[in-house]
Order: sequence, then structure tokens, then C-alpha cells
Amino acid sequence: MTTDARDTAGNAPSDRIDTSVAHPARRYNYWLGGKDNFQADRESGDTIAASFPTIRTAALENRRFLQRAVGYLARETGIRQFLDIGTGIPTANNTHEVAQGVAPESRVVYVDNDPIVLAHARALLSSTPEGVTAYIDADLRDPERILRHPELLRTIDLSQPVGLMLVAVLHFVPDDDDPYALVRRLLDALPAGSYLAASHATHEYLPPAIAEEARAAARGGGPHGLINLRTRAEFTRFFSGLDVVEPGITSVAEWRAESEPQPRPSVVEVSMYGGVARLP
Repeated sequence: MTTDARDTAGNAPSDRIDTSVAHPARRYNYWLGGKDNFQADRESGDTIAASFPTIRTAALENRRFLQRAVGYLARETGIRQFLDIGTGIPTANNTHEVAQGVAPESRVVYVDNDPIVLAHARALLSSTPEGVTAYIDADLRDPERILRHPELLRTIDLSQPVGLMLVAVLHFVPDDDDPYALVRRLLDALPAGSYLAASHATHEYLPPAIAEEARAAARGGGPHGLINLRTRAEFTRFFSGLDVVEPGITSVAEWRAESEPQPRPSVVEVSMYGGVARLP
């Protein structure tokens, strides 16, 4: 696996780790039962869980959605290249493991802006001999850096279809940063036959008081990071112009989940939408 060890200012990852501030990737790791997190992440995670007690269920179901989406793309559509932005700290059954389990020649580029994710990616995200796995230290809000990065261009052939994975990352992009334009820029760089797989937290199933609290936090910031909850209609806009595959935009717990343990968690417990669509 190859990595880009410094940011645009030339700082090494270790220079950018602030363990006193909660970070989404480390907090997510905490909810998933991992050990790669710090006190600030755990406190933030517990605070959010106090308002949304099933957050750990949501995190697990989102992870399972990613695995099913990658499996679908590799097995049923023949996608052999994946661009996974907002990777998070590696756990079991990461994108490259699922894809290369179906097709060992699959090529995967991971993108994240957390230096701790970078360190773990370097150590853990190893490829099959037939495939390639690379990591880019970059931010979704800078699509040009991602698309022009030498590691991406060495790993992925942008003239061939790509599976773009934006799983549980878009809700960290506020409206002021125009997330729709960011996604469109990424899709515009991909050829017909590519796919977008995305998931997004929503407030539509939260109690009104909790939903308003979440919206207020997104407007004003705070110690737990900006989580910009959006409606189903707002999430569906990310798929404008694409051919959405069945079963459409739905709860991540329900998307092609027939083989998952039953009964499935409710849409209220998960409060997250997911979908996969083809670029015509």
C-alpha cells in the first residue's frame, strides 16, 4: 500500500493529531467497539448516545451497508475500481477486502483527512497481490486534490468505471461548502457506467426536540463536530441525473439486507439513508 504522508502545508501526520478534540473517525471507531480512540472521542460519543441511544446500532448498520454495496458493485456490476472517500479507521471487511474477495484484481483508493486514519491505513490496508490499495491524505471538500493526486492516477484508470463510495461522510459537509457541487465534481470526473454509493444521517425519525438540538448544533458548531442532518429529499439530490438501483433510497438497514440477521433494526433506530446509483 502507498500513502501520502504529509498534508498540503507539509505537516507530517503526527503533527496534526489533537487527541483533546473529538474526531468523527475516532468517535465512529468507539461506537463500533474499537480501541483506536481517545477520551475526547469517547465523551463526545457518549454525549451523542445520550440523545440518540441507538447510535451504535446506526454505526454498525452503516458499516454493513458499505460492505453490501461494495459486494453488489463487485459481484453484480463488474466494478473493479473503487474510490472510498471518508474511509475512517480500518475495521473488518473494509472496501478493498470485500471487493478483492470477489475479484482479487480490484484496485482501491482510500481518502481521509485524519492522520490517525492514515497511520492505521498504512499498517493495515494491504492489498492482494493481484490488486492495488492506495491511500490519499485529503479532504472531500478539496475534490481537485483528490482527482489530481498522483496516487489516484497511478491506481485508478479514470477512463474505466469507478465505484465512488461516500459512506457516512456527506453529513460532515455543511451547506455553505455546497456538498452537491462537490459530489457533482467527483462524478463529472468519472466515465459512464460508474456508480455512486452513499449514506447520510437524517433527523426525520428523531423526536422533534432531539432533531432541533441536532440542527442547532450544526448551525452553531460545538465540541462534537458538525453533523448536518438532511431529509430524504435532500439526500436524494446527491443522486440527481443518476439511475438509482433497487431498492432505491432507503434505510441503510433495509438496503439489500435480505441475508442479514433478522429482524432488522427499524428506520427509527438507524436514522440513516443509503443508496446506490449508476452514472449513465
